[in-house]
Amino acid sequence: MAFTANIFIFLFSIFTFITHTTTTNPLFPSLSPSSSSPPLSIVLSNLGFNDLANASRHSIVSSVNFPLTIFAPTDSSLLTCPSCSLPLLLQEHSVLGLYSFHFLRTLAFGTKIETLAPTRCLTVTPSRYRNSSRAVFVNGVEITKQDVYNNGFLIVHGIQGYVSHLSVLSCRIESMTTLSFPFLPPPTAAFDASRLMLRDIVGRLRTGGYSIVALAMRVRYSELADLKSMTIFAVDDLSIFGIGIGHEYVANLGLHIVPNRLLMASDLVDLAPNSELLTMDKEGKLIVTTAGGNGPLVPMRINYVKIRNLDLVYNRRIVVHGLSTPFPRVRLHDQVAKPWVAPTTEVDPPSAVEDDEPPTAEKPTTASPPKPSLLRKTLQNRNTNTSTSSYTSFSSLLY
Repeated sequence: MAFTANIFIFLFSIFTFITHTTTTNPLFPSLSPSSSSPPLSIVLSNLGFNDLANASRHSIVSSVNFPLTIFAPTDSSLLTCPSCSLPLLLQEHSVLGLYSFHFLRTLAFGTKIETLAPTRCLTVTPSRYRNSSRAVFVNGVEITKQDVYNNGFLIVHGIQGYVSHLSVLSCRIESMTTLSFPFLPPPTAAFDASRLMLRDIVGRLRTGGYSIVALAMRVRYSELADLKSMTIFAVDDLSIFGIGIGHEYVANLGLHIVPNRLLMASDLVDLAPNSELLTMDKEGKLIVTTAGGNGPLVPMRINYVKIRNLDLVYNRRIVVHGLSTPFPRVRLHDQVAKPWVAPTTEVDPPSAVEDDEPPTAEKPTTASPPKPSLLRKTLQNRNTNTSTSSYTSFSSLLY
């Protein structure tokens, strides 16, 4: 009996440990910190990063209300750079999004991730050994303490080694695995918040199977950064590559973005049929062809395309909904405003002569063929006229 009880306690402890250490998917992290979450300075201090804890009180990192990952150098590592600014160093080692150690090991060798410091990127280089214990290096410094803190909104990794400020050229090496963005000097705090939210969405789309959409948003970054809010309809990479319209989707990205409107799932469902949504494409609009709220058998459709995933990724100013195919261009007056009616055969009204005749079941719209008797009379008259004209011509020749 005691042996059975010990086994039960052992299994329960394993289940509790697994549940506690389960990390959050980087694509769908929690979007707001818990009300009971301690300040960043207290978190870093409790983990033993005392110098960074003091620096966080004077850094913008503590005021960021987005999912965040910090690669925290130990106090002994900070001694290798006595001239470094600790608040700036904390910015250079903080990235938007949740990057667990397991997820970092899946990144390609040399992946670059832009930090909270503008135009500064960290380079992630997992070791090439294909085993579960392989190391991960961030700018050449090894992650020695993995996932020391993870509350679903903040992840902290401990790094040990030589640290220094990042170079202005740290984001210059362009590749498919580079997460960098053009830098625009923020004139206001609101602009800076919008830029951070945009980078947050782009990063999560990039790591969640929507890299084409993330690339297209990066191309139009300067335009999107000026918007107060936006609603984006995205197509995943598998669908784009399967259809083979990657270049076309990037060119028509404006048709898939509703500017300055944050339309969450509840807002989309409340839209009436034939509602128009203005997009960043001046020549294109989105039309609600099938309203939502009718259950899974009658899904919501915009421009006749099914909305597959509502609220795929979102924060306070940006929301992304998933599609299976890109939106086609729809003309409101021809396709939506007028209900579809099956074509019918036009029937001419009966004439006054045919009033006494019984109506027929169907009356063709084309002209009926001539009757045989009428056809024979016509041919006879034509032959008679031909013979007469020929006789007249022959008589004129004789006389």
